[in-house]
Amino acid sequence: MNDQRGLMSDDTPLLLMRGIVKQFPGVRALDGVDLEVLPGEVHCLLGQNGAGKSTLIKVLAGAHQPDEGTITLGGEAVRLSSPTAAIKLGISTIYQELDLVDGLSVAENIFLGHEMARLGFVSRGEANRAARGLLERLGHGEIRPNTEVGRLSPAAKQVVSMARALSHDTRLIIMDEPSAALAHDEVGNLFRIIRELTAQQVAVVYISHRLEEIREIGDRVTVLKDGRTAAVGLPAKTTPTAQVVALMTGRNVEYVFPPRRPAPAAGTEESTGGGEPVLRVRDLTVPGVFAGVSFEVAAGEIVGLAGLVGSGRSEIIEAIYGARRFSGSVVLEGRPVGRGGTSGAVRRGMGLAPEERKAQALLLDQSVTRNISLASLGRYSRWGWMDRRAEAAEAAELVAALDIRPADPERPIKTLSGGNQQKAVLARWLVNGRRLLLLDEPTRGVDVGARAELYAVVRRLADTGVGVLLVSSEVPEVLGLADRVLVIREGRVIHRAAAAELDEHRVLDMIMEGSAL
Repeated sequence: MNDQRGLMSDDTPLLLMRGIVKQFPGVRALDGVDLEVLPGEVHCLLGQNGAGKSTLIKVLAGAHQPDEGTITLGGEAVRLSSPTAAIKLGISTIYQELDLVDGLSVAENIFLGHEMARLGFVSRGEANRAARGLLERLGHGEIRPNTEVGRLSPAAKQVVSMARALSHDTRLIIMDEPSAALAHDEVGNLFRIIRELTAQQVAVVYISHRLEEIREIGDRVTVLKDGRTAAVGLPAKTTPTAQVVALMTGRNVEYVFPPRRPAPAAGTEESTGGGEPVLRVRDLTVPGVFAGVSFEVAAGEIVGLAGLVGSGRSEIIEAIYGARRFSGSVVLEGRPVGRGGTSGAVRRGMGLAPEERKAQALLLDQSVTRNISLASLGRYSRWGWMDRRAEAAEAAELVAALDIRPADPERPIKTLSGGNQQKAVLARWLVNGRRLLLLDEPTRGVDVGARAELYAVVRRLADTGVGVLLVSSEVPEVLGLADRVLVIREGRVIHRAAAAELDEHRVLDMIMEGSAL
């Protein structure tokens, strides 16, 4: 942890942004934002999707030019006219969706754009040696400089992005949701690296929706709301969570989760919520991934799978959906589901909201309407012609019902916030009516306020009789939204109970230690 007194002894901030304004056609994305970052501190930037965080860091990274305001770096006024200008001034940015080139090697990615050359020729040996030194500095000497980046895990790619940032003479690193794709132990290593960097007086602007991370790694917090600064320089470790949430949302969010449905009558075989099982899974096995998994999901019930990344949670959902071959049985409303192939699962009434929303679920350049109708295009086809009017009308109804904002079905979906994109994915499966929804990390990259709205949508769907199977890395989310919880460790169900009977510490003990307490 940084010595806050030492940080504050220098009254010259490394970075000072004052009155930053940025306008786009019809939108004032930033309306006089202030940000102050001290040398060697972790300064956390919080706010709902649409609050202005992304626009602010793009201004700081040189990707956007502010319409008004001043930026001072190291006591000198600067103009960040381009990303290259920002990098030359010592500002590096690691975006949530890493901008690495999978077909290039680790070393080639680290030095991309400022290649090491001798007599006009790129020196691969020198680049590999320098890359190895940077990786060792980050505690990851096991990553080989000549390995193709596309072969690396998400955590290793994150390290390569940090090495790229350090390959420049960096004074300030911006990290946008750096832990989103990392397992629990990998997050711990990320924090170790951050602490080593700040000990060398490198400052970090850290953006995350996980408030528990802010407390652990942060020194101070700035909160944005609706393009304005709601609070500057709050102590990260002592400011009450309720205060932070209220600043972000403009309201007190004491009860984020909707009321849970009444508990089932005692004595039911598996306490499936009192309804008939919509899904029965027996001895589900994918060799080397998980084995002997059995459970049921009742109509109108939300069942949560809690476990570490790599425990088999997402793979269980993929097998049920037909994306993985398996042994055992999957029965949907009394009829077996085939082994392999997702089209049959869709025809039978399953819907999936995958973990990688942008890569696996959305056509980013297409409209909200087309993304909603994507799984049901045959519904609007007449003798080879698309009934665009019917498609648009049904999409408009769902946009209104799920409160997708902006309420413009023809808007490109890439312009929506993460929470509203996720609502559109859910809307897709409501067109024909689903009997079972599989949700894999449904609130990844979604802010506090939008999460509450998504939780309400999922609960409303369950109340109409839809069964829901939920995977989340955030234990409080599983406990708060699900009716029942299965705790997964190393590919096996080690405990199952009503969510109301569990607490976060007990579940974490089980998934970390492997014992059902």
